Amino acid sequence: GLAQFERFPAVMALGNLIENWHISDFHISRARPEQEAGYAEHLSREGENLSLVIQYLHQRHPEVFQKILAKLSERIPGITKVDAKTTEEGRVLLRFQDGAFEDPFLARYVSDGTIKMLAYLVLLYDPTPHPLLCVEEPENQLYPMLLWELAEEFRAYAERGGQVFVSTHSPDFLNAVEIDEVYWLVKEEGYTSIKRARDNKQLAAFISEGDQMGYLWKDGLFEGAGPQ
Repeated sequence: GLAQFERFPAVMALGNLIENWHISDFHISRARPEQEAGYAEHLSREGENLSLVIQYLHQRHPEVFQKILAKLSERIPGITKVDAKTTEEGRVLLRFQDGAFEDPFLARYVSDGTIKMLAYLVLLYDPTPHPLLCVEEPENQLYPMLLWELAEEFRAYAERGGQVFVSTHSPDFLNAVEIDEVYWLVKEEGYTSIKRARDNKQLAAFISEGDQMGYLWKDGLFEGAGPQ
């Protein structure tokens, strides 16, 4: 309530910060169906408004949309165009153009990985980025080779001024990140503690010799990080 009063500027700033946090738990099954015509500037938590955001970016931020499309084409070879078409019945269709075919494909015929990569690029190149972005297990439905590039996109988002928390169970994703970026949770008796990879001398020594984080995790060197 205090965040609504101008005489508390610090509390207002904190309230605005929290309101602009975003937690992404993207569900491909929610993004595939056609949407009722509407308006959306930001991707929702589960991504069901993806086609509306694509339409918004195409109309209002064409330079951002072209950057997203260029990134998608790099990640998913063959994709040359993505658009959102409104039908006479007031439904918004998300369409993908593959250069090898004359007619575009609707979202329901496109691979899970293509839709998910598009959704993350839309999220990461939002014209009004979130100060805090939390992403749940981005490795689901993505080829392992794409996780390296996705990790780089998350890092670039943070370097542009946002903050990113990613929870993952993928050694492939972990291989793509740096030791200063890795933390893990350990369940204690009645509470949970946070461990920082950089503070573990053994891990730091292995990394300095050229090992990768994901392989070290699989070898059991993240003490307390296994199933509990």
